[in-house]
Amino acid sequence: MNQGARSGTTVDAGADTIGSVYVDAAHLAKLEFQARGLSFVPPAPVRSILAGAHASRLRGRGLNFEEIRAYLPGDDVRHLDWRASLRLGKPLVRTYTEERDRPLLMVVDQRIGMFFGSRRAFKSVVAAELAALGIWMGFQAGDRVGGVLFDDTQTVRLRPLRSRTRIKTIFGVIERMNRAMNAQSAARTAYGQLDAALEGVLQIASHDYLICVASDFAGAGERTQKLLRQLSAHNDVVAAMIYDPLWQHMPVQRALVVSEGHLQVELRIQNERVRAPLTSLFEGRTAEVAQLLAASGVPLMPVSTAEPTVEQVRRLFGERASRASRNALHGSGL
Repeated sequence: MNQGARSGTTVDAGADTIGSVYVDAAHLAKLEFQARGLSFVPPAPVRSILAGAHASRLRGRGLNFEEIRAYLPGDDVRHLDWRASLRLGKPLVRTYTEERDRPLLMVVDQRIGMFFGSRRAFKSVVAAELAALGIWMGFQAGDRVGGVLFDDTQTVRLRPLRSRTRIKTIFGVIERMNRAMNAQSAARTAYGQLDAALEGVLQIASHDYLICVASDFAGAGERTQKLLRQLSAHNDVVAAMIYDPLWQHMPVQRALVVSEGHLQVELRIQNERVRAPLTSLFEGRTAEVAQLLAASGVPLMPVSTAEPTVEQVRRLFGERASRASRNALHGSGL
């Protein structure tokens, strides 16, 4: 079931709903500034999903061998080429340059089940904003960016290009799919579309891609797990699970009106006999998806509809620029 625009009524996609109920290409384009300083592979903060057991899950960029040259004070001794040094009788080091291109694919769920939100924004909006931030992060790092975008009836695959025109195309498709949703829609969540989208990713991502899936993972099952394993064997994959806190913390003092498009039902969740089964159902589903992702070896990034998306990305991935600034200040004694 999907709740129509919090109140169960039709919502026009006007300016006052952009960023909460709907998105447009202009809103997503404005997130370019918010993405500055963010990186998919910064020095991982303690609270990051990349900390601990997940620290090695993102490979980062590869290294290209550049040259062998004479050792200079300050060079990393681990880069000493012992064979060449012994042969020529002086210390030599091997130098490398970081690969500057790692294709990024954002997989964005815009199915009708994502048209729900009890707080700041709908899940569909958060998925779109997360995709835009990821695309700008990749583009600013010098990477090619692309997307696999899906709703209940179609999957659109856009191969990565380092091009603002490609970004504009991606945002345009997201806007079109996003604006097509409304509380009176006759659409039903097509659970098989998640796997269809991941199969589309497999057709594009051969190896060394960074793939970020922004979805509530409705319909995820054994096939989903298998596809994620296939993708993560030769690529970096991150699963951004979009959730609404309503399902974890049901309000006690009021009823909840939900709609599946034609019918509306008032759930008297102040009644414990109604609230307890619902809470158990959704908490169990969340745990099930988390276990599935853990079994596939893909890091899980929970993203709530209740907080600004960019703040959550900053907290989960950290900011390379701000950390570097702090380190420089510390080194200077300030």
